[in-house]
Formats: sequence, structure tokens, C-alpha cells
Amino acid sequence: MTKRVIEVKNIVKRYPGTTALSGVTMSIQEGEVHTIAGENGAGKSTLMKILAGAISPTEGTVKIGGTVIEEFSPKVSADKGIGIIYQEFNLVPHLTVEENIMLGKEYRRGLFVQKQKNVETTKLALKRIGAHFSPKTTVKDLGVAEQQLVEIAKSISQEVNVLIMDEPTAALTEEEVKKLFQLIEQLKNEGVAIIYISHKFDEMFEISDRITVLRDGEYIATKSIDELDHDKLIQLMVGRELEMSTKTSVAQDDIILKVENLSSEDKISNVSFELRKGEVFGVAGLLGSGRTELAKTLFGVYPITGGSFTIDGEKVENVKSPEHAIKLGIGLIPEDRKQEGLVLDQDCVKNIILPSVKKFAKGLFLDGKKEKHVTANYKEKLRIKYYNGQLAGQLSGGNQQKLVIAKTLATNVDLLIFDEPTRGVDIGAKQEIYNLMNQLLSEGKSIIMISSEMPELLNLSDRIAVMCEGKMAGILSQEEATQEKILQLAAGLEFNNEVKS
Repeated sequence: MTKRVIEVKNIVKRYPGTTALSGVTMSIQEGEVHTIAGENGAGKSTLMKILAGAISPTEGTVKIGGTVIEEFSPKVSADKGIGIIYQEFNLVPHLTVEENIMLGKEYRRGLFVQKQKNVETTKLALKRIGAHFSPKTTVKDLGVAEQQLVEIAKSISQEVNVLIMDEPTAALTEEEVKKLFQLIEQLKNEGVAIIYISHKFDEMFEISDRITVLRDGEYIATKSIDELDHDKLIQLMVGRELEMSTKTSVAQDDIILKVENLSSEDKISNVSFELRKGEVFGVAGLLGSGRTELAKTLFGVYPITGGSFTIDGEKVENVKSPEHAIKLGIGLIPEDRKQEGLVLDQDCVKNIILPSVKKFAKGLFLDGKKEKHVTANYKEKLRIKYYNGQLAGQLSGGNQQKLVIAKTLATNVDLLIFDEPTRGVDIGAKQEIYNLMNQLLSEGKSIIMISSEMPELLNLSDRIAVMCEGKMAGILSQEEATQEKILQLAAGLEFNNEVKS
């Protein structure tokens, strides 16, 4: 019989005004990859934080290695062999690899650090996972994939029986994902249980042995991978059959944005294209290709150092600030919603009205009635789940993304730039965002959509521009666009400066 390394029974976690987990019972077995699936807000992160000792359950029991946990803390979980790698890395950038791996658990003799023993432990951990960089390298000098290896090495530098991985491939290239999966297979063969959280279905089906589904904080089912297909898993996650949204083309001939030879310092160079009313203009490209930099130049974050654009007939050679961009009718839903899109320690209502606060002014005060009416309207329209006074930082990823969209819509702009609109959100929230985009198009708005997800680009875009090294490598019609052609252009294999718009 396979050994159970974790058992949870009737776990409940309550916060003021909400129940995050309600009576969850499940187990994790030695040497398996066990995926926890569910929509945003299903309770996945809450359950992982309990297992990692970051928070305590309100009710219920947790057994690790057959022992009931009485006191919940990161140290207790680590001592019991639980490691966790959060989506947002927990590394100190200015310290070395060795210092990060050994932080808080340095070998000492009296008051003195045993430097050689710490170096040897670090080297062994790095060798075990196939990492080839020096322990003396400063973490900020490493790429994202290498920093993730440091996180894994940090977890396995002491005895680890269970490794929790939260959205581990979110910022990795396809090649880096393959290497990560090889490492997961190696750890699994060594008897380490992997608890895997992802919204990417292909990943779940490639590496999982079993999948547990949570919905609205409740346990729904645990199934072996052989018992599931995509449709069955979606139905378990959302509690209904999900109609996949496809774009209804409403693009008109009217050009609302004309970009001519737009440049910004060393970020983008001589970018030209046109955007039509009611159109989704997709933007593809590899990391560092200039996609986000293009968005931020149009939105006034980066300066225009060459060229110009015309919006609704007005020629613009300088966007002074994001506030100026909003006045021009441009809104940005940024790639990093936590750092750039929201004030996490402010409540949800304040976040929605923040960029358009002048519209709610009534003398020296805010018009509370108008504020309440407008924010309630967006809450209902976008199906955002929050209670009065709840902080933006307490929401799930999907609800945070919808909050950023509500905040942008409240500014009443006609051109919306979506930068990675569905990154880190579940399948149900994705469809809600796609449906909302279709609704906005039918209302006469236009969308520039930057995405790393190929199906998203191909299914939703009227045309797709491909960026490469800060320049526009090509623009493809819906009929011309294929995954192969997009990747060729993104890699600079068919670079063409004479790009049609």
C-alpha cells in the first residue's frame, strides 16, 4: 500500500465575511504528482498555505508523516519535510545563491558560521537538480528559470518529502518547462511527493498522477489522470458545462488609432500599425520582444523618442503620463496586476474609482451614492466576488484581474490594451474575460491584446502583429495566422521591415 505523506480531514478556514475552505478532506501519497485544480477562489492557495504552515485552519486536522500538527508555522512544516515554491519567488535579490539557499538554516559552530559546510550543502543541492551556476552568483543576475531552480534547491537542501509548486511555469519558456518537468520526474522517482497547482490543462494532463478538484472552498473529487479528460475536468471545476467563447467579428472600417514609426529609447523602434473600431489587434512575440514596451509607450509610461500616433483624428507626439493617455481615450490592463494594476492594501471600491476619482468629486468630498452605484454596476457586470471593505490583496487572481478591468472601464476609454489578460486565471474566469471582451467590442470599443497564449491569439484576434527585438516583424490576417508562422516571425526568421498595416 502506498504511504500517505499528508492527510487532511474536514479542514475549514474562515475569514471575516467569507469561508475560504469548508470541510476539505484529502490525502497526498509518496512519490506522486498530485495536482490541485479549481477556479480562482476555489481555495487552492488557502489549502497550500495551511500545509506550508503560513496560516492555521479554523477547524479540522492535518497529519504530516502520520503526526497530527498542533502548531502551524513555516518552521514546523519545513521540519516535517514540506517545501513550497510560491509563484512569486521568495528570494533576496542582492544575496548570493548560497546565502539564499542557506538563509535561516546556516550551519554554525557556536557563534561562527561554518562557511565550507554551507557551500558544500549548496553545491550538493544544485547538483541534485542539474543547476550549473556558481553558489557565489548574485540572485539578481540570474534569469527567471534559474531563480526558480534556486527556490527548488532551497527546498531540497534539507530533507523534503513533499514539494508544493504554485504555478511554477508561469514565466518559463517552453524549453525551460520541459527541463522543469524532467526535474519533477526525477524528484518523484526519489519518493518526493509533488503538489502541483496550475491553470494550464496540458500541463496537468502531462505530469499528474492524480488531480483533486476544489470548488468554492469545498472538496469535489480526487481522480486518477486516466479517469479524466479536459471536458470532465472542466465540469468538475465549474459545476457546469462550459461554453467556449469565440470571437464574433465586429471590426469596422473606421481607423481609431494610426501608429507611425513609433520609437521609445532602446525599447521599441519604428513600429507602425493601424487599429480599427471594434477590432481585436493581437500582439505576439517572445519575452523581451517589445510587446509590453509598446503598450507602455502608448500609455505614457515610457517616452516617445520618435514617430507619433493619431487617435480619433488627434496627432500625438508626446504622452505625458498615464493620466494623459486616459484623457486621450487609452486604457491599460497591465501584465503585472499586483505591482502595476492594483493598490493591494486598499479596498476594492477604492481601487475601481482610483484613476477616475475626479468624476466622483462633490465639492471637497466624494459622491458616495455615485461611487456606490458605479462600482456595484461593475461588480455585477464583471461578476467580481468581494465583500464591502475587502482589500484587493485578499482576492483570488481571477477576481483581481476583473477588478483591474473594472478600474480601467470606469475611466470610460474607447481603446483598451490588455497585456496578458488571462495570465494566472482559471478556465472559468478566462471565459468570463473573453465574453466581456466580446461585449466591449459590440459596444464599439477596440482592443489591443498582448498574449503569450497561442490559442488565445488565434481564436480572438482579427489580426496578429508579431514583435521581434523591439520591431514589428509582421502583421498577419486571421486567415494567414498560424502558430508556425507566428513563431517564425517571433524568432526573426522571416523578418520584414516593410510591414503592411
